[in-house]
Amino acid sequence: VQLQASGGGLVQEGGSLRLSCTASGRTVSQSVMGWFRQCPGKEREFVAAISWGGGITYYADSVKGRFTISKDDAKNMLYLQMNTLKPEDTAVYFCAADRAYRRTYTEFYYYTRAMYDYWGQGTQVTVSS
Repeated sequence: VQLQASGGGLVQEGGSLRLSCTASGRTVSQSVMGWFRQCPGKEREFVAAISWGGGITYYADSVKGRFTISKDDAKNMLYLQMNTLKPEDTAVYFCAADRAYRRTYTEFYYYTRAMYDYWGQGTQVTVSS
């Protein structure tokens, strides 16, 4: 299973970016998918997650109302639309997936890094003030 994140870059404060994650060897329609981010010297933190059916989404409080997670089952792609970006959003962003088949979790597990079995290589997002 390989996940590959792309779409990062340099953007000014208040701007937008759309991250994409390509999944191979795993279909996004089977998996819980998530986005995490990591700044140098800090722990990798939860950003957003989406259920295998796409009907349930969760967001970190810091991005709620600005970021939107979505997926396209036909294209086997995961997305993160990021609007109204702030300098504190600067980080390497990672996409992730669990290995279970269409499992339903309680909310707590979506936020839990250890729940995700597969990780992409990360894409850098830099927001300048």
